[in-house]
Amino acid sequence: MRGFLSNGFSAIAIGFLWFGFQVVQADAQAMQAQANEIKNPAGAAKKSVVLLELYTSEGCPTCPPADALLARLEREQPVADTEIITLALHVDYWNSPIWKDVYSSPLFSRRQQIYTQALKTGQSYTPQMIVDGRAEFTGNNLVKAQKTITDAAKTSKARIEITPNADGYKIGITGIPAHENATVFLAITEDNLATNRKSKLKLNEKAEHISVVRELKSLGMLAAAQMNLEIETALQIEPTWKKDNLKLVVFVQENASRRILGVSRVKI
Repeated sequence: MRGFLSNGFSAIAIGFLWFGFQVVQADAQAMQAQANEIKNPAGAAKKSVVLLELYTSEGCPTCPPADALLARLEREQPVADTEIITLALHVDYWNSPIWKDVYSSPLFSRRQQIYTQALKTGQSYTPQMIVDGRAEFTGNNLVKAQKTITDAAKTSKARIEITPNADGYKIGITGIPAHENATVFLAITEDNLATNRKSKLKLNEKAEHISVVRELKSLGMLAAAQMNLEIETALQIEPTWKKDNLKLVVFVQENASRRILGVSRVKI
């Protein structure tokens, strides 16, 4: 009889424990669902992402308004349901033996030359804005910028997830739209940069910059038939760069057409 009661009480206790576990699990699932609903409300529109490149130079007298426009578009994000990811690439052809734009690189000048050929613009110039690799215009034109970004936002793009890991970042790219051979690029940008120096054309002019590309490199190639890709990469951060102002931008670009197939970014 005693054994029966003992076994009976054990069964009841186990039953209560199992029931309690189910309640806790149900509560946890409900809380997670509620968190997901807050993060992604039902019916909320998924944001489009557009890449906006500005080719500029501290030696260019007409570039300051374009630099300011890029900063405005980045900070205000004025196009509905669209994230504008900005890159400021300082070209080196304004440099001279006695003066140099400290943010310039021949790599950025070469990238702009490739656009010149692909978009048949005739020659490279500053300031030049390029949206999603397919449309270009003078970089201080707000009306043109908003219209071009709005149009580009209608195009579907790949999903890019950037996740930190022990050695750097893991990058997962899925749902890439139909494409020709393409390249995956990584850019490190820095905000809140300012110089107070003698430029090529003006003396002691203070220049302020946002989304300045500190590094741009290829992470790998994407074959025409490839719709998904996973990459891991390490970053090298220079001591002079302020980490709080750095962002990591990853984008996929078709080699021939220069079309942007996907773009994403995270703070470093």
